[in-house]
Amino acid sequence: MALDDAAALPERDESEESRYQPGALNRFLNRELSWLAFNERVLEEAGNKNHPLLERLRFLSISANNLDEFYMVRVAGLRGQVRAGVSAVSAEGLTPAQQLAAINQRSGELMRNQQMHWRTLRQELRDNGLLVVDVAEITPTEKEWLDSYFLDQFFPVLTPMAIDPAHPFPFIPNQGFAMVLQLRQASDGKTMRALIPMPNQLPRFIRFPGNDPKNVRFVTLEALVGLYLHRLFPGFELLDRGYFRLIRDSEIEILEEAEDLVRLFESALKQRRLGSVIRLEVNAEMPEELLSEIIDELGASREDVFILDGIIGLAATSKLIVDERPDLKFQPFNPRFPERIRDMGGDCFAAIRQKDIVVHHPYESFDVVVQFILQAARDPNVVAIKQTLYRTSEDSPIVKALIEAAEAGKSVTALVELKARFDEAANIRWARDMERVGVQVVYGFVQLKTHAKVSMVMRREGATLRSYVHYGTGNYHPITAKIYTDLSFFTADPALCHDAARIFNYMTGYARPEGTEKVSFAPLTLRSTLLELIDVEIEHAAAGRPATIWGKVNSLVDAGIIDALYKASNAGVKVHLVVRGICCLRPGVKGMSENIRVKSIIGRFLEHSRIVCFGAGHPLPSRNAKVFISSADWMPRNLDRRLELLVPIENPTVHQQILDQIMVANLKDNLQSWEMDQEGAYRRLHPSEGKEGFSAHTYFMTNPSLSGRGSALKKQKKAPKLDLLQKA
Repeated sequence: MALDDAAALPERDESEESRYQPGALNRFLNRELSWLAFNERVLEEAGNKNHPLLERLRFLSISANNLDEFYMVRVAGLRGQVRAGVSAVSAEGLTPAQQLAAINQRSGELMRNQQMHWRTLRQELRDNGLLVVDVAEITPTEKEWLDSYFLDQFFPVLTPMAIDPAHPFPFIPNQGFAMVLQLRQASDGKTMRALIPMPNQLPRFIRFPGNDPKNVRFVTLEALVGLYLHRLFPGFELLDRGYFRLIRDSEIEILEEAEDLVRLFESALKQRRLGSVIRLEVNAEMPEELLSEIIDELGASREDVFILDGIIGLAATSKLIVDERPDLKFQPFNPRFPERIRDMGGDCFAAIRQKDIVVHHPYESFDVVVQFILQAARDPNVVAIKQTLYRTSEDSPIVKALIEAAEAGKSVTALVELKARFDEAANIRWARDMERVGVQVVYGFVQLKTHAKVSMVMRREGATLRSYVHYGTGNYHPITAKIYTDLSFFTADPALCHDAARIFNYMTGYARPEGTEKVSFAPLTLRSTLLELIDVEIEHAAAGRPATIWGKVNSLVDAGIIDALYKASNAGVKVHLVVRGICCLRPGVKGMSENIRVKSIIGRFLEHSRIVCFGAGHPLPSRNAKVFISSADWMPRNLDRRLELLVPIENPTVHQQILDQIMVANLKDNLQSWEMDQEGAYRRLHPSEGKEGFSAHTYFMTNPSLSGRGSALKKQKKAPKLDLLQKA
């Protein structure tokens, strides 16, 4: 079956189709609900029996953590709009209040499903010797150990609080967890309400001593504290209790990740009370009287309350993933190192001079990127290094290499983005460390976030100065490079190097380039380049030539790009998109997008690379296609308010690897893929009856890539050719 026919959607009744005319507000799907659909797909992996048990638990934890961040960022922004009286509608025609109502309903279902998965996983963990025990299951020996453990480790940290006019309700921080109590004093029978905040520094699951990996036992924090209420409130009798956990908004996070929301009500936002409660989780057993008091004291709204039948704070279940049970995890994977660099004795510059290289993370090692910078730091012929740093690790080898280069007397420039969410403090610390040794640290633009990933090395070779450039789709982060799929492109192509120099001058001195030779960049030329390339495909379709667009991004939100794709679809261009997360485009709608197909891949690795390919009058894949890698998702913030890059891939081997291997494998995958319908719902793909399944992740783990093979390409087997016409 041909790819264009493989995932055909059923046609809708013509009367229904009339709702989806171009120009109507509902030609877009809601961004927030699309994100929730993505997190639902993440959660579904917790029930995927093809994954090892502890990896399924990890997916559950990730989905819970994702939801927390979503509320802190996106829901907080919408809540601020409502408080500020903003009634402007979103692209698909919903007011902020309508969006909040839909989000809360969808999130309630999501959280109920999370608890369902937790109950299933808890039993499977128990069956495999990993037990979260109830109080009644604690053995006398364990109770004896807990007596001492609680007294030494918990009793000094916990602060039991009475709630009365003399003891006002304390401030509970974001993601704070607490126990609320109704007590009666034994001496006079008077009742009292009390609170026990559980500091985040305390473990959510307490592990009992023991060395048997097939019998690992935990007890929850709330169960442990409940055991020792008599020590925290001596002379009191417990009447009722409940647990709650809250999510608050955060000014920094909103300004950073919800900037599109903030722009609508920036002045009003500055006057609102910071840190307001936007989600309150309570256990199902909490009495209504205690719940009402908690809601009043926290200033929460009833619609923000989620009553959960299970454990509160599921993100913490990641702490149950023990090292002693590798049999319940993914088999370890050791990334390959490009053989062509080994052929050159480890000389990155010699390998890049010979031919452009693309390194496909995590299947190929991030050590290549580190070695590139480290070799530059130690090479006496290197005179200058320029580097962007958006997000990196706590103990960054890249930063250490830049410091070493500056100490060696080289000219080193580092563009450090201070607005990288959750990494602001680390980036400031690294910037100061680099400044101390003479690195020229620049903090980018006031109004733009620098999200481009580029590194440039200038090396004296004979009488000339040669440049080497690394363009990436992911961060210079050795930890995330082990789990994110990204591309590192190394080149000495003069035009691409000239463009890198122009981009760095723009970042450091606001020297807006008069033009670039090959690279497009946001906010100036990236959007227009994409639109021009789409228009060219429309022209090919109009002339009766093959017209196809393949794209791979993390998010598709931008209305201008979506409308251009709708226009292309109506012109007969075949559009195939791999969108991991948010997708506001409606695919498969007659008269608007029937030639567009959208899928999402969720699996062992986080899809993160951005790729776009245009057939240029030839059926894809084709050596004549125009292929690009990018740092940018197709969102307004990336195209208009960030510095991002779109880099053409012209080297034949690199071109073939990205188009014929990476993109074809992503489109062919039917084991970790979900197909999107015109309503924004997703269905998991399965191999056709009698057909073998295909996993892109497995393919890349087990088959070598093309551009870094070197002499090994002649000695070892080539990766099997992928044929979309034989789609499983």
